[in-house]
Amino acid sequence: MMKDSVAYYDRNAERFAADTGGVDMSALHERFLRYVPAGGRILDAGCGVGRDARAFTERGFAVVGFDASAEMVRLARERVGTLAEIRHMRFEDVAWRGEFDGIWACASLLHLPPAAFPGVASQLVGALRPGGAWYMSFKLGVGERRDAGRLFVDHTEASLRAALSGLQVRPVEPWTTADVRPGRTDVQWLNAITLKL
Repeated sequence: MMKDSVAYYDRNAERFAADTGGVDMSALHERFLRYVPAGGRILDAGCGVGRDARAFTERGFAVVGFDASAEMVRLARERVGTLAEIRHMRFEDVAWRGEFDGIWACASLLHLPPAAFPGVASQLVGALRPGGAWYMSFKLGVGERRDAGRLFVDHTEASLRAALSGLQVRPVEPWTTADVRPGRTDVQWLNAITLKL
């Protein structure tokens, strides 16, 4: 259940911030920002401790971030201050329509049960302006698993394409990367960018 994953992050927010808050994500940012107009509006969906939200604001983008974990939201607000708006909400609560030039969903959608993914994906696409870019990442693999109470849904390029089929998006470039956290280089990530039609 998603609530178990949220509870995990509420309990472990400080440790998660220490492990991930300073990780250099600039290569992924660059790839995503190629598709976002300068000064554009970005939704950081599942923003965690606000690492990426802050990075985008420092580059001149207008950012709204949200996370389902109250503790993650608290830490994100501390990190970004008044530079970005950070909301405490779930993916299912997304109700924006055509308001964002880009959506950044880094290692966040992977906790959604497969049955919930189509509805959430449709809501996220709806929040994008035409031509808007949506970045997402999942651990590379097959199927569902649990780790310390958290649900993980892994994907291959084929399974992700299937999950996105039927949406009004054009896949641009799936690619794999190694985990950038120290000692985790054996973990592979599937990254993807789609553009709203």
